[in-house]
Amino acid sequence: MPDQSIPEARTPVAETRGTASPVPGAGISRRRLLGTAGATGLVLGAAGAGAGYAARPAEATPLTSLGAEEVMFHGKHQPGITTPMQAHGHLVAFDLAGGAGRTEAAALLRRWSQTARRLMAGEPAAHGDTDVARDAGPSSLTVTFGFGHGFFTRTGLEKQRPVALDPLPDFSSDRLDKARSDGDLWVQIGANDALVAFHALRAIQKDAGSAARMRWQMNGFNRSPGATSRPMTTRNLMGQVDGTRNPKPDEPDFDRRIFVPASGEPSWMANGSYVVVRRIRMLLDDWEKLPVKAQEEVIGRRKSDGAPLTGGDETTEMDLEKTDAQGSPVVPVNAHARISRPDQNGGAAMLRRPFSYHDGFDADGVPDAGLLFICWQADPLRGFVPVQRKLDRGDALSPFVRHEASGLFAVPGGAAEGEYVGQRLLEG
Repeated sequence: MPDQSIPEARTPVAETRGTASPVPGAGISRRRLLGTAGATGLVLGAAGAGAGYAARPAEATPLTSLGAEEVMFHGKHQPGITTPMQAHGHLVAFDLAGGAGRTEAAALLRRWSQTARRLMAGEPAAHGDTDVARDAGPSSLTVTFGFGHGFFTRTGLEKQRPVALDPLPDFSSDRLDKARSDGDLWVQIGANDALVAFHALRAIQKDAGSAARMRWQMNGFNRSPGATSRPMTTRNLMGQVDGTRNPKPDEPDFDRRIFVPASGEPSWMANGSYVVVRRIRMLLDDWEKLPVKAQEEVIGRRKSDGAPLTGGDETTEMDLEKTDAQGSPVVPVNAHARISRPDQNGGAAMLRRPFSYHDGFDADGVPDAGLLFICWQADPLRGFVPVQRKLDRGDALSPFVRHEASGLFAVPGGAAEGEYVGQRLLEG
């Protein structure tokens, strides 16, 4: 769990582009409700604000800002990468069905993209909508699609498979369940409302039809927006501030580190990224037996506020050379925050965007809980792999975590208006 965090920027709110047809039997569509968000004081672009007030029916109740926030489906990059972390998430992997190939995959991605665009705009699915999210706005919903290693063999596109998608090496901390790892297709769903997130998950599953079957699915959560007095880096289930040094989109080298350049190879991955997904179980009973001081030495940061043990606040630069009265490093040499720093790994950087998870308790009462680790980078061989190798060799946190599932996926750039995700690969 490298020492990086998601930026605290707000999700852009889209301009209102007119209203969709109401759901049959409903007095007002979710899309028309979105048009009333201006009454809550939410900042909109000039065109969006005007359209919102003009379209507002007399009987409409304004959405709260949490429900009204919309993330655009179409764009340079897929949504759900630089979008601020949402409160609820679902990760799901599919394998293409026997006999399904490139044609079936293209039709599936077309269906999925259409459904994602509609749901992210606060509209019902085009066919067979379940009404689960009928009363809600978009709630910052994002749906992100990626391709696994086996996808290219099944579709006859092996020559288009990126070198960066080669299988990850084995790590000594791995205890991987193959049934919950990898997959031909990967989908990430995030939203600030649990019903909106589930609604999208169910729609994606139904759209798969006979073309693909679900391989594995995981559910996660984060702190809800507005739960703290000010925007703060989230905490994980160990109680630690998790992710202080995440790359930020306003940094000059952010795109170079996180996204494949427009001139990159293969060309269909232009403006895309690679995502590593790991289910990391936290051995919470063992962790919680440690005194707070010992926990802080394992991490290298204060538990109370995330500040480095060398002093200051959360954003203060860690002084790796500082020693105590006995001459020992104040930040232990095997502290997690020291080992995972980019400047301790040849500049390796990744954008972490995880969810916590809790899947109940074992028969002996041990919690099955931890982190759905999700990290984004332009090249996993220069991002995730060198950092994880170093953590594998001597991270003080290793005795308290277990890597139980893993996957690596190529996530193409965003779809332009009128396109579906992956079209340049499947039809190029």
